[in-house]
Amino acid sequence: MTTDNTAGTGKVALITGASRGIGLAVAQALVARGERVVITGRDAGSLAEAVEQLGGPEQALGIAGKSHDEAHRAEVVERAMERFGRIDSLVNNVGTNPAFGTMVELDLNAARKILDINLVSTLGWVQLVHKASLGEHGGAIVNVSSVSALGPAPGIGMYGASKAALIQLTQQLALELAPSVRVNAVAPAVVRTRFAEALFAGHEEEVAATYPLKRLGVPEDVGAAVAFLLSDQASWITGQTLVLDGGLTLGGGLA
Repeated sequence: MTTDNTAGTGKVALITGASRGIGLAVAQALVARGERVVITGRDAGSLAEAVEQLGGPEQALGIAGKSHDEAHRAEVVERAMERFGRIDSLVNNVGTNPAFGTMVELDLNAARKILDINLVSTLGWVQLVHKASLGEHGGAIVNVSSVSALGPAPGIGMYGASKAALIQLTQQLALELAPSVRVNAVAPAVVRTRFAEALFAGHEEEVAATYPLKRLGVPEDVGAAVAFLLSDQASWITGQTLVLDGGLTLGGGLA
């Protein structure tokens, strides 16, 4: 039994990149306390499976598309309002990192794609959801950043730069949208997802040994934290970034 005072209220959350991994874990945590969810992702089949895991169409609506596509964003918000009549929270979870290597060798088209998906599309979602519902009724937003935003991250420098900008965007939005809308971020270290697999596949024990808590994160770790930041229990928290790293940054670096 949950003790969260948002339980059973029928609130609606829009979660991007939620067909699996962290996004799906967030959706599961919210559905478990009585909320309904609108989830997005690129693959329609994976989204359909996720909707069933979340309790079917009464609890979840899945809409396939690319987060950096303006038409997709507009369709999602329109259909969410048609189906549920409200959007109470937004979780910007979509992210990409199509390049690995040094910044001086980074293809600029890849750099633009990283910024477009990780940063610009986030602002696009916020603008649409704020206009459709949050601006009138209030609510909460959580942006999924990364510990790579907190310092140099070898091999994924542009990804880290985009996530650092996302933290600044979070603070700016928190100031502009207060007091009716709270905006926070989470910054996970390596979480056992398909997206992060290249960072630990084949040597997970070695990677985990560098964490004080001696394990990598799992999607549920992030899902629970995001659910808290969206809840009324976090009603006096805004503009903050919650680091979820198993103690990794206590050692002073990400290398």
